[in-house]
Amino acid sequence: MPPLTRLARYEQQMAQACSHAEWREAAEAHDRHSGAAGWQQRDASARYDFRSVRKRLTQLRALREAGDNAGLLYTLNEGVHGNLDGMGNSALYRRARYGTKQLIHDYVAEVIAVLEHLASPAADDLPWPVRHDFFERASACYGRSALMLSGSGSLFYFHVGVVKALWEQQLLPNVMCGSSGGALVASIAGTHTDDELVRMFEPGFLLAEVRRETSLWQRMSALRPSSISPAGVRDMVERLVPDLSFQQAQALTGRRINISIAPAERHQTSRLLNAIASPSVCLREALLATMAVPGILPPVMLMAKGPQGERLPYLESRRWVDGSVSDDLPTKRIGRLYAVNHFVVSQTNPLVLPFLRAATGGGSGALGRYRKALRRITLEVVDANLAALQGPAQRHPALERWVTMTRSVINQRYTGDINIFPDYRLVDPRKLMRLRSEAEVLALIRSGERATWQQLEMVRLQSAIGRTLDDIRSRRIGQALPSATATA
Repeated sequence: MPPLTRLARYEQQMAQACSHAEWREAAEAHDRHSGAAGWQQRDASARYDFRSVRKRLTQLRALREAGDNAGLLYTLNEGVHGNLDGMGNSALYRRARYGTKQLIHDYVAEVIAVLEHLASPAADDLPWPVRHDFFERASACYGRSALMLSGSGSLFYFHVGVVKALWEQQLLPNVMCGSSGGALVASIAGTHTDDELVRMFEPGFLLAEVRRETSLWQRMSALRPSSISPAGVRDMVERLVPDLSFQQAQALTGRRINISIAPAERHQTSRLLNAIASPSVCLREALLATMAVPGILPPVMLMAKGPQGERLPYLESRRWVDGSVSDDLPTKRIGRLYAVNHFVVSQTNPLVLPFLRAATGGGSGALGRYRKALRRITLEVVDANLAALQGPAQRHPALERWVTMTRSVINQRYTGDINIFPDYRLVDPRKLMRLRSEAEVLALIRSGERATWQQLEMVRLQSAIGRTLDDIRSRRIGQALPSATATA
């Protein structure tokens, strides 16, 4: 076997890294020897308007150094958004293994420095109501990020690695949404404090959970309703997630959990459960509902916390099932509820991963565009034929359910602004509900971490300004507003 080239050796080190620090060291070495590091230092690229970004960066630096706070505010009022002059173009993050153009790094850092400066006493020559109004408008216009965790079956361990990697780098969005296994991981992260998550993300704790669930997954592996114990699923949920309502969980951790569920009955619509739309609903029953794969686990009735904390039926006549069936990634609803306009997606849905791989692998040239257009046309033709079949299928309930579910799968959106996919060698639809060995579980978690490490700088840069605005509004404005108002 021929010896590895230097770049291949760095790629091997990245693939075998056990920490983000190890991965980053190998990635930066790869960039130095591939020429990508030099590309990062040069402003020029056809992928964004680098001249405009450089001009704006120079202007902000000059105004801040001169102490011209009114000028800074005026300049920022011209627009604070994540895709300024094309800086959010995902192609800018594919040339180097770690990071992108240094100009983009510098510009984001300068905007953050200016925002912090304007929120500090150094800008007291500007009336506080004026600054307060700016931060409110800027936050509304810039928006924020959300983490979307897809349906997954036993691939939910990949989501664990994604959340762990983001959390360790303090990049875990406060808004999280999941269906099926993704909802379980979002709920674990959203119901435990940071101190508790330190313990829960330890490999020993995760492996102990795997061993506890061995009998459960073995029963589920046959894919027969009679072989599965709903009590076993409930036991797992109750052990991992405290008995809290959505509102109580948000008050405890500040993280906003969203769970997608689908109706078991006809003529009903899917729902997104959260502290805004359903504050009193109990998380545990919401999880049991979204994990109820049709034909494998029975539909679930939701429960809620009553005025005295007692558990009461919620929509007693309704039953709910796996949310990934009808709305795996409810981005439109999340956007409306939380002013989210930037989505980080951890996608492990085995029903759609093969198609997503083809869709994202077409390239950006003319041939790639033709391939993507052909795939869109093919899906539209399939959907049109299924729509024509839906009327006659009403005489056959099983066929009607299949047609409805297939159309729902075809017409959903499964990607976001930043997409994190598992190693396709770990994805086997035949193992969707089967027992995973300890080695497979660790491989899935590590795969989630490594896949996230590759995207970390993109997540960091594209969410940094939004996180800063949220922090200023919650931390500094809350402290400064009373005194400023009194002075006014």
